Amino acid sequence: MEKWIKKVDYNAPVTLTFALVALLVLFLSLITYDKSTYLLFSVYRSSLMDPLAYIRIFTHILGHADFQHLFGNFGYILLLGPLLEEKYGSKKMLIAILITAFVTGLIQIILFPHNPLLGASGITFMMIVMSSFTNYKKGFIPLTLILIACLYLGQEIYTGLVISDNVSQLTHIVGGVVGLILGFQFEKNDYF
Repeated sequence: MEKWIKKVDYNAPVTLTFALVALLVLFLSLITYDKSTYLLFSVYRSSLMDPLAYIRIFTHILGHADFQHLFGNFGYILLLGPLLEEKYGSKKMLIAILITAFVTGLIQIILFPHNPLLGASGITFMMIVMSSFTNYKKGFIPLTLILIACLYLGQEIYTGLVISDNVSQLTHIVGGVVGLILGFQFEKNDYF
């Protein structure tokens, strides 16, 4: 048993740590009857004098409503994150996650100030779009990028316009756009 444990590789530290912390946050939410999630792991407009407002703009990606919500996001994240982390490195993936969290949180505060946002779906869509850059060749636009944009982002635009549910399609779209921008930037090695 001990030999087997020594062979387990923590192969994608940012992705795995992100998943583990989100799972712990969900357990904390269950223990506190969602009070911790609202206080620390949801983003919404609050006073600029509230120091937690600046923390929540990043930590909302750790909060999830329930296990189905968590598993829905982290099924993709645990599939795509290690591939992206291997290609771009842990530092760039951490930067990508933090940028996506900030942008989706800020847009939520501006456009939907009274609706709390939580979950890693923006990160999920960022990774879905960035994954299309894994075989990027300079001077070419990957066909997979075009297809992913049409399928995933097109579906979110359609769903946002036609179906009224409790899902933030705008967060998905914004996460995908951030993934598109960062994918091109990471391939050019600009800024990072």
